[in-house]
Amino acid sequence: MVFKEQVKKVLEEGLSNHPDLFLIDFSISNDYKITVIIDGDNGVVLQDCIDVSRSIENNLDREEQDFSLEVASAGATSPLKLPRQYRKNVGRTLEVTLENEVIEAQLVAANEEEISLEWKVREPKKIGKGKETVQKSVKIPYESIKKAQVVISF
Repeated sequence: MVFKEQVKKVLEEGLSNHPDLFLIDFSISNDYKITVIIDGDNGVVLQDCIDVSRSIENNLDREEQDFSLEVASAGATSPLKLPRQYRKNVGRTLEVTLENEVIEAQLVAANEEEISLEWKVREPKKIGKGKETVQKSVKIPYESIKKAQVVISF
């Protein structure tokens, strides 16, 4: 079995013990540095990273192939990649980059095909002078999103 396939199998077994955790990214460099990025429906705590790391470490033989291992959580400012990440962030403000625009809005829904955003904007009144606040909403399919990340506010 190729080393990458072996690591992937062990990683999947380790994550199966934690159904609230899911894999965001996984890579192995030419010098056998294994990098695993995980996220969780309820966030990720240090113990989650330790558990996943141990499940990999304990099921690979360093005599067969020496390697280094890094297991980390997706950071607060990491771009969202999977529908599951979007679902866990419903109710938060996102900055979504599309082909021709950037929208900062509240994520109100997410399913397997698209996300729904809502925001308010000041626009000129249709009749008379001045501006009025208008509620906007849009549904965006995942394939149209170039980048999306949670806006951290203090």
